[in-house]
Amino acid sequence: MLLNRLLLLAGLATTLAAPACTEKPKEAARLPILGERDVVPRADGGPADTVYQTVPAFQLTNQAGQPVTNQTFAGRAYVTDFFFATCPGICPKLQGSLLKVYQPLAADPRIGFLSITIDPQHDSTAVLKDYAERLGVRTADRWHFASLGDRAKTFELANHLLTGVMPDSQAPGGLAHNGVLALVDDRGYIRGAYDGLNAEQVANLQRDIPVLLAEIEGRKKGVAKQ
Repeated sequence: MLLNRLLLLAGLATTLAAPACTEKPKEAARLPILGERDVVPRADGGPADTVYQTVPAFQLTNQAGQPVTNQTFAGRAYVTDFFFATCPGICPKLQGSLLKVYQPLAADPRIGFLSITIDPQHDSTAVLKDYAERLGVRTADRWHFASLGDRAKTFELANHLLTGVMPDSQAPGGLAHNGVLALVDDRGYIRGAYDGLNAEQVANLQRDIPVLLAEIEGRKKGVAKQ
C-alpha cells in the first residue's frame, strides 16, 4: 500500500504540473492550487466554498544551525524537495535539477529554496553544510538544507508537500521516495508539483516561477492600494 501511494503521488506530480504553463498565455496565466481541500457549505445556501489546506507549520534547522520556519518565507514563494545526504539513487539527479532552477534565481529575494532531509538521524548540521557546499551552495540565506529532527514528522510533512516517503530495505540507502519539487506561494499554498527527474517537468517549473512571482507582486500592490 505504501509503495502504491508513492507511485500515486509521483503520478500526481507529473499530471498536475504540465498544464499550468500551457492553458493560457503567460500574461494571463494563474497557477492552480494543489493538495488537500475541504468543501465548506455556505450559511446563505449559496455554492459551497473550496478551502485548500496550506503547508502545515514547521520548524527546521538549516546547514548554518539557523531556524527555518514558515515565516522564513513570508511574503515570497519557495521551491522545496526531500532528499538525504547518503542517497545513492535519485537524490543526486534531483538536487542537480534543483540547482539548475536555483542558479539563475540565486540573487532574487522574491523566492527561496528548501531541501529537507528524510534521514535526520544521520544528516546533522555539519553533514548538511558539507552537502550544500559540495553542491556549490556556500551560504544558507537563499537555499536552506534543513532537518526537522524527527523522521515520522518529516514523513508527514513530505506527504503534505506531495512527496511520498517510506523505509524500504530494498531501496538504495534504505529509503524510497519520489522526486517531487513543490512550488509554494507566499500564503503557504502549493501551486505546482513537478517531477525533478524529468527535464520537461523541470522546465515547466522554471516557466511557472515567474508566473507565480507576478501573481504575488500583483497581490502586494493590491494590498498597498487599499
